[in-house]
Amino acid sequence: AGAALDVYENEPALTEGMTQLENLMLLPHIGSASHETRDRMADLVADNVLDALEGKTPRCLVPSWKE
Repeated sequence: AGAALDVYENEPALTEGMTQLENLMLLPHIGSASHETRDRMADLVADNVLDALEGKTPRCLVPSWKE
């Protein structure tokens, strides 16, 4: 068994010992780098902009920004 991590709890610091694990792959934020994912991200951005222009709350608004 193993794991591949793209995001770390205390970035940019790593938990001690992570780099010594042979069954752990550490990635530099590329987990979402497929064409399909990036296309969906672009669509979501456009939807959020349209929501804001129409006076609606954007779908992916940071909760603390809603106030």
